[in-house]
Amino acid sequence: MPLGPDDLVLCAGTLRAASLAEKCAAAVAGGFSALTLWPTDVARAQREGLSLADVKRLIADHGLAVADLDALLVWLPGESVPPGLANEAEFYAIADAVGGRSLNLAQGFGASIDLDHAAEALAGVCDRAREHGLLVTLEYLPWSGIPDAATALAIVERCGRPNASLMFDTWHTFRGPTDDGQLEKIPGARIGSVQINDAPAEPGENLIAETMSARLVPGEGAIPLVRWLRWLDEIGSAAPIGVEVFSSALDALPPVEVGRRCGAAARALFAAARG
Repeated sequence: MPLGPDDLVLCAGTLRAASLAEKCAAAVAGGFSALTLWPTDVARAQREGLSLADVKRLIADHGLAVADLDALLVWLPGESVPPGLANEAEFYAIADAVGGRSLNLAQGFGASIDLDHAAEALAGVCDRAREHGLLVTLEYLPWSGIPDAATALAIVERCGRPNASLMFDTWHTFRGPTDDGQLEKIPGARIGSVQINDAPAEPGENLIAETMSARLVPGEGAIPLVRWLRWLDEIGSAAPIGVEVFSSALDALPPVEVGRRCGAAARALFAAARG
């Protein structure tokens, strides 16, 4: 069954230290319909003796689907990126063997971008991803050359591919230069996936450090999550809602407790937004 806006997705980053089996159990405990996968999740499972078929069976046995495959950082030509990052072929191998709804892209290591070159590169990824049944989402990061929704939307539209879309992450939207005027120009069909989280009203001294370790559980900060969930409904977004909370505090808790806490927080927001 396709995932939609009523489905909750437990994102891999919310349970960074957990094994795949622990993430599946946490997702079930929290009432999630799906989870996202990092290539490192699959690699760890394989080191622990699971085959790709075993990984697929583990997820299915928990009644879960695979949403985003996250995140492809090696896709822009000419950028210097650290060695060892997963490439497209590795993501497609996971998609073919385990499943996946979408492939998420971000510019993780650059601070500038040429829109035409980026659009051409995105088009290539979209064409290859489509052969594996994948939607492609482009995520904007405040410190990158794709810092806001307007820039990401421009690249998605220029690439001219039907499976190109945006990743709407509430933390990056709140902390970056994206404003309501930019959001109002996004068609609902261009929202491919959503990640919710929260943050204090005032940013920390280092945005990258904050985003990687000090995000808050949805509803515990100042991000206008209820308003943005209503906006997503109003524009007709069909994207599932992921909970992605990079948090040192959550890292210290049992995975099942994290799953329950995040699932309850997200459902409380759904109730507030949708009445």
